Amino acid sequence: MLLIVGCGDVGLRVARLMAKRWRVLALSSSADRFDTLRAAGVVPLRGDLDRPQTLARLAGLADAVLHLAPPAPVSEHDTRTAHLVCALARSPRLRRLVYGSTTGVYGDCAGAWIDETQPLRPATDRARRRVDAERRLRFFGRSSGVRVTLLRIPGIYALGRAGGDPRERLVGGAPLLAADDDVFTNHIHADDLARACVAALHRGLPQRAVNANDDTELRMGEYFDFAAGLFGLPRLPRLSRGEAAARLAPMQLSFMNESRRLVNRRLKKELRLVLRHPTVAEGLRACPD
Repeated sequence: MLLIVGCGDVGLRVARLMAKRWRVLALSSSADRFDTLRAAGVVPLRGDLDRPQTLARLAGLADAVLHLAPPAPVSEHDTRTAHLVCALARSPRLRRLVYGSTTGVYGDCAGAWIDETQPLRPATDRARRRVDAERRLRFFGRSSGVRVTLLRIPGIYALGRAGGDPRERLVGGAPLLAADDDVFTNHIHADDLARACVAALHRGLPQRAVNANDDTELRMGEYFDFAAGLFGLPRLPRLSRGEAAARLAPMQLSFMNESRRLVNRRLKKELRLVLRHPTVAEGLRACPD
């Protein structure tokens, strides 16, 4: 039995892949999502990671957990993961757990190629919460014998995915950095990420981090310029870094302050994942309108 915690877009894609082989449950704090979950072949389970008293029934419920829930947007600690680990610690049958972390845990690497041995230097509270979650889960895995895999996830894209469809930004017109100031970004198609989650549930090594990115090597502006050409939309305006600092919101600017290129060797060798969309060029061309 698989329990998905944080069953949004990627979780639903995983559920559809797993439904024929596993019984899939999903934790949800909102009854409004129950119909959507049932339509994907998922059994809804009412519970709220911000209210630990609602999580008691998770003990002994599942053999595997896919944890995709984001931290609450406060402090440098992930209280939601802390509450989940406390509930799961009483489970005698849990054998594996996969956590969807972020590549933001590495901080800025000045465009260098890095793998999972890179020291973690999170530069934002958002990333520091993910580091906190990773540490809690690794400790939980070592102390309980549960096999924990940490998937470090970059920008997730797919047409029609809220926040992951490049056409949204192209239509919105939010500016990018000028070429001389631009940063390298990393990507994964939502379908390939779902397949990576399944592969990690089956083949992930104990207490192991895995970069879950494709083979794309593009700067942010190059990515959106490619999408603009593909979909016949105007290119976004460019700003110098100084202009961006004066005009953009801190959250938007934070994504322009970090540059890195991720090695995905573990994804391919250890999880044995063959990417269906090795680059954004193939992924966006394959997406239906």
